[in-house]
Amino acid sequence: MTAKHQKIRCAIYTRKSTEEGLDKDFNTMENQRESCSSYITSQKAEGWIELADAYDDPGFSGGTMKRPALTRLLQDIENGKVDCICVYKIDRLSRSLVDFTKMIDLFDKHGVTFISITQSFNTTTSMGRLTLNILLSFAQFEREIAAERIQDKFAASRRKGMWMGGHPILGYDIQNRALVINQQEADQVRFIFQRYSECGSPTITLKGMADKGITNKTWTNGSGKLRIGTPFNKSTLNRLLKNRVYIGEVVHKGNIYPGQHEAIISQELWNKVQQTIKLNNRPNSIIPKGQTPFPLRGLVHCKHCGMAMTPTQTKKNGQVQYRYYSCSGARKGVTENCPLPNVPAGDIERLVLAQVQNLVNSPEVLAKTISMVKAQEPAIPEHEIIGLLASLSPVWDELFPLEQNRLLKLLVKSIDLSEQGADLFLNVEGIHTLVHELEAA
Repeated sequence: MTAKHQKIRCAIYTRKSTEEGLDKDFNTMENQRESCSSYITSQKAEGWIELADAYDDPGFSGGTMKRPALTRLLQDIENGKVDCICVYKIDRLSRSLVDFTKMIDLFDKHGVTFISITQSFNTTTSMGRLTLNILLSFAQFEREIAAERIQDKFAASRRKGMWMGGHPILGYDIQNRALVINQQEADQVRFIFQRYSECGSPTITLKGMADKGITNKTWTNGSGKLRIGTPFNKSTLNRLLKNRVYIGEVVHKGNIYPGQHEAIISQELWNKVQQTIKLNNRPNSIIPKGQTPFPLRGLVHCKHCGMAMTPTQTKKNGQVQYRYYSCSGARKGVTENCPLPNVPAGDIERLVLAQVQNLVNSPEVLAKTISMVKAQEPAIPEHEIIGLLASLSPVWDELFPLEQNRLLKLLVKSIDLSEQGADLFLNVEGIHTLVHELEAA
């Protein structure tokens, strides 16, 4: 009389990664299940029975635990519904040594045996455990080597200036994995860079872009779904203005390489825009109590209606939160549909400062200043006058707000503000006065 064996409930787990083909031997989940089922049948005399529940994970990587069938299997183990797990190969259950070790601990806790039918071992023996750990270590090593090769190939392609995928950007189309200029969009990109270089204000630049209907790129993804371009905001505008792809370069891990694509923006325009961005990113000066926070008070006018742009500000808990120059015509209802009812004060002030620095050093202004100074002080060499004016820029941030205000009012006669930017009218006599002050300092 033969002894009656206790029934061993066997669960079959199968998995197939998305990158695996369907034409390889024993690669599909159906073939994995068939092999495991045959093995369980061969152990019928030992009391093995195959559970009817199917634990199949199609299209999931073995490097993650987030798999529906695996989650269900582990839950059934904890509920005492499984005595043995059968897989075709151990990497079907996991490719991660850390994850697999955690699962083996769970199996041990609930008295569950793990069987790999093609690798001839099970976890009930010490030799089986040793073999299991060795195989898993090699599987993880192979996976990490493959990942490193992919990263190395990606980096090498970047160094060669090749486009390595991702969302297409405004101004370029992707053809045969290469960037090709889209002329219509390229004109939009040039407009954005040119407008920002002229006005120095993100707010005014965005307004001009909206008027022209410029949005982020509309494109079709790999699955054929159309992605409609969204309107730009300050963040996406800043990202576009800093993207070195537009000057024919690519960046990889902080390193810059010449690209294999054609540039849209000239180096000169790029440098000018980056300098303006750097100026705009400087922190605002702290304004002491009792001192005016509006250095351009009385100088700014709305070019649309000709009325003054008066300072306004919002406060919270007694602290200034936002500062604006507001069109008095729009505020009083005299001007309808004013395109610039409120403009952030910081935008205008940085713009004016940048233009003052540029204009003060322009040949025309320098010629007039030199002529006036030489008429009164013939002994001062021309190169000293030029040097004195150039010395203003690097020390500007070190000046107290009241001194900044005084110098701006000394140098600027008036400012006409429009959607296109700011038109400055300099006080040449004020520049003459400044030269004398700098010389005496």
